[in-house]
Amino acid sequence: MSAPVTGQEKEEAMSEESRKPKKGGTVTWACAPGFPPAVIFPFTPAERMGTRNIYEFQMLMYRPLYYFGSRGTPDVDYDQSIGEPPEWSEDGRTVTLRIKPWKWSNGETLCADNVLFWVNLMKVKGDRYGEYVPGYFPDNLTSYGKLAEDTVYFTFDKAYSKKWVLMNQLSTITPLPKAWDRTADGPADASGGVADVPAVYDYLMAEQGDIIDETNEHRTRWADSPVWSVVSGPWRLKSYTLEGLVTFVPNEHYSGPDKPYLDEFRQVPTFSDDEEYEMLKAGPRGEGAVQVGYLPLSFASEPTTDPTVGGANPLGDHYTLVPQAAFCIRYFCLNYNNPTVAGKIFKQTYFRQALQSTLDQDGAVRDIYQGYAYRQNGPVPMVPETDLVSPRQREGAWPLPFDVERAKQLLEANGWDTSTTPAVCVNPGTGPGQAGEGIPAGTRLSLSLRYVEGRPALTTLMEKYRKDAAAAGIELRMEEVYGSVLVAEDAPCVPGPDSPCLWELTCWNGGWAYHYPSGEILFRTDAGGNFGHYSDPRADELIEASVTSDDLDALYAYQDYIAEQVPVIFTPNFPIRLFEVSNDLGGFGPVNPFGMINPEKWYYLEDD
Repeated sequence: MSAPVTGQEKEEAMSEESRKPKKGGTVTWACAPGFPPAVIFPFTPAERMGTRNIYEFQMLMYRPLYYFGSRGTPDVDYDQSIGEPPEWSEDGRTVTLRIKPWKWSNGETLCADNVLFWVNLMKVKGDRYGEYVPGYFPDNLTSYGKLAEDTVYFTFDKAYSKKWVLMNQLSTITPLPKAWDRTADGPADASGGVADVPAVYDYLMAEQGDIIDETNEHRTRWADSPVWSVVSGPWRLKSYTLEGLVTFVPNEHYSGPDKPYLDEFRQVPTFSDDEEYEMLKAGPRGEGAVQVGYLPLSFASEPTTDPTVGGANPLGDHYTLVPQAAFCIRYFCLNYNNPTVAGKIFKQTYFRQALQSTLDQDGAVRDIYQGYAYRQNGPVPMVPETDLVSPRQREGAWPLPFDVERAKQLLEANGWDTSTTPAVCVNPGTGPGQAGEGIPAGTRLSLSLRYVEGRPALTTLMEKYRKDAAAAGIELRMEEVYGSVLVAEDAPCVPGPDSPCLWELTCWNGGWAYHYPSGEILFRTDAGGNFGHYSDPRADELIEASVTSDDLDALYAYQDYIAEQVPVIFTPNFPIRLFEVSNDLGGFGPVNPFGMINPEKWYYLEDD
């Protein structure tokens, strides 16, 4: 989606072009509340797979094999990538990759072993990596290995979509240094085979401390660690305080383009949208000032007609508003593995359709988000506009518009008495018109929905949702929870003695940022990003078709099925960040459509 450039924007662009970048200085970024970095090892488990951990922290230090979107387009940026463009065999099954001779910060050269180290980890410990999907990479390889010190190959079990392999399979690889290939007893060989992988993995996980503990003191030692201080990206960690202040300095040995101008890049925690706004109101100069922050949606002073451009900026005296419309979807999860009757209710398609029908997306876009949002009909992002969205979903609210009366009818037609809230199951069983397997007579339709605290716009949305769902007979017991605690406690789980798995509905105000929206990470059975453990054989079949063919009809069939089945509840989408950028800071754009940040490109402008 594009928009005309205004006269003011042209003037600002000309002003920046006429002023030269200044070397040095510190930029402080006030981050979104609730999610301090908890994981430094980029082999991140699902419960910590989030924007804050990966895009704002790990990727500054540890570059993935392929880097996406840094020039403002939804493509691979090969200049920023460690890997050269893939080369395919004639039969479309074998891909060969050459690794650029970049340097690690300890002087070692990046090499094939660094790539194989990661792949061997996935081969053995894939179920602890948030983007792993059983049956796909590396399970779908018949062989892989090193052809030369700078070259690896992967042979797949059949021909897949080459775009999908690049965007969703090879993109999962982050080369790891030899310095990490060790245990507490000394060097190991996880890059040469899989035998040492379990011990190496356990060592690296222990070196970062307890990733669930909010007071993990290991974080204060990460910067000086002989493990985590070895980096490939443009930044290295200088310090991480117990209070959550993260400071980066340039990696002097960085081999890629766009070496940092700044002396330091600091990330300060915030605990609410209100605190963020007060920090920005104080301006970008002086003690404790921030040069980059975000405009909380609840403080947008005037509505906008285009969320990718934005409207009037209430902080415009000192900051420029830069929306980052990422290629993502937003939703909240249902726990299909909940061993109580709640898990049985979630498995009923009619109930999920009723629950989706009581969420007023269009009203929220207009009244809560001031036009800085847009409805999300299914599992493929509606913005930026692409031909990847199915024709049925491009216009209107298909398949499940806001309709409380329809929600009531769905429940009544399937054995629920909605004359009271919560509704009561009056027709149990698995036949037509009955509530479904495992739902006994007398069950009350009352469920717990936990959501992240500190976000007033989300709180307003959840309160209206509670009222509208109640009007259909669904009682939602709302609870606000600190974000980092929420995602740790309401994590993918399998019921057992040490895992009661009792969470029901959870909303972290986010969703998933895609490279290619084929869905295997989110909705395929047992996938790493499938937080609620949704499983549907038909969905698995359609996902498989979408990754083995470049025909968009296969992608359309998958997404239309998911939109009607609603394995998650889709919520209004909005830019991943409404950046507020100090007016004397250059190099900020174009913004990355996949959600990454590139502070190595930011600089202060020389005075006129």
